[in-house]
Amino acid sequence: MQKFNSLPSFVYSVLAGACIGIGGTVFLSLDNKVLGALFFAAGLFTICTFGFNLYTGKVGYVLENDLSYTLWVASIWVGNLVGTSLVGYSVRMTRIAGIAEKAAAMCETKLNDNLMSIFILAIFCNILMFIAVDGFKNNQHELGKYLGIFLGVAVFILCGFEHCIANMFYFSVADMWSVKTVVYLLVMTLGNAVGGILFPVCRMFYNAHK
Repeated sequence: MQKFNSLPSFVYSVLAGACIGIGGTVFLSLDNKVLGALFFAAGLFTICTFGFNLYTGKVGYVLENDLSYTLWVASIWVGNLVGTSLVGYSVRMTRIAGIAEKAAAMCETKLNDNLMSIFILAIFCNILMFIAVDGFKNNQHELGKYLGIFLGVAVFILCGFEHCIANMFYFSVADMWSVKTVVYLLVMTLGNAVGGILFPVCRMFYNAHK
């Protein structure tokens, strides 16, 4: 694992955010939602393959590490925000900027939802993300490693679950940042954290009592 809170580690966090932003761009560019969800997974595939730092992938391991790891995960969140914002606002300056209208409609739906709904949907999202990332790390079958990534991402998108890093990109490309947006993003972040640690907690409990 990279040294916690080092500059290279932060750069890897920015790159992970950029990968998610590119995944979000292809999702918004395709009219077929199923294809868009599958191609969005190219972002997580790249992150896992190159070892970049994604908040929703790292937060599931906070209970297995000390406080420095938790602080590192917080810095990853900031780096992911930088990366997704760079991609989002860069896209707005290109000929494909029209996808911002689709992103704005998505963001309106999210911001008109209630916070409890957002929180629950974020929990479900990171249950799937933990399964995908942990499977990539530990699955002994090569095909299974990659199926977990693509199926996990596609399912959370098609279900409408909330991924805080993906939403950083959508809010940026739609240019819909506000105090309310930040509040909703923080609730998504907390929900993703709960979803990420749910399976590890159950696993720890099982191992302690078997």
